[in-house]
Amino acid sequence: MSYDDELMRYEEAAEDQFDNYDDDIYEEDDFDTGFEGLEDDYDGYDEEYDDYDLYEDDEEDYNDYMRSSIGKIDPNDRTLTVVVKNTSGAAAEAVIFGGNAEKAQPAGVTVEIEESSHKEVREESKSNPFKIAGMKYSVSNALQFDNVLRIDRRTASGSKTTRVYQPRNATSPQNFNQTLIDDDNFEMDVTGQDSLNVVVQDGVTAVFTFTIKARANLGNLLKGSNVAELSRAPRTTGLPQLDLIRRRRPTAFGVRPRRRRVRPRRVAPPRVRYVRPKPAKRASTRLVRRKKR
Repeated sequence: MSYDDELMRYEEAAEDQFDNYDDDIYEEDDFDTGFEGLEDDYDGYDEEYDDYDLYEDDEEDYNDYMRSSIGKIDPNDRTLTVVVKNTSGAAAEAVIFGGNAEKAQPAGVTVEIEESSHKEVREESKSNPFKIAGMKYSVSNALQFDNVLRIDRRTASGSKTTRVYQPRNATSPQNFNQTLIDDDNFEMDVTGQDSLNVVVQDGVTAVFTFTIKARANLGNLLKGSNVAELSRAPRTTGLPQLDLIRRRRPTAFGVRPRRRRVRPRRVAPPRVRYVRPKPAKRASTRLVRRKKR
């Protein structure tokens, strides 16, 4: 039974129970259901959404957003050199990045970017965030390594998360220079919400060399390309053991060798041999002659 027929049945039953017997002529009261104009027209929906071809995903329209369309970062355009100097006369905390907060530096502390400026890096991190993978940390006084780095993420709603990084954990016997630490495992996401804070001792100069591994380029949206850009060249650490291991195989004329695609081998199903049964031999009939009497 359909929904309308069932509703009509309840309506007729209600009218039979509440007939107006005061009038001479039996007039059935017409009760409103409250659903006038809101009935489900399933036939109309079927006609409207019958054309499913309009909702099929066209693979050609989304080819630019596949993994193979991710842009490449120029190896010469993936380095940030941050120079922090403290001439205030006492230890002070310097703020690196932190584009949204735009926290001012303490008096006597300067933060400069050799490739551009600190203001440009802050503004760019808001619209084009990037990811740091790898850091070289050199100081004028080795005691500066005792101060930890604090990575803060603060949102506009007030939440704040802090991670602590200890440079001493990256020391290695292979780092012969006592005032230099090279940490290939250092990672940090730099957006407008992120900042790197470090306490710099008086009269100390600290230089951070960051390597950008990935970044977002919103300008690619104008041409329909993927906004992500990756650095495909390995980061040079200066240690021959690591660099030789991470170096790619040499290619002829700079052309990457084409990987051979191994297709799964199809196993043919076993052949079934059908043997037709031999037809049954007919019984031979022999004529028996009767002797004449």
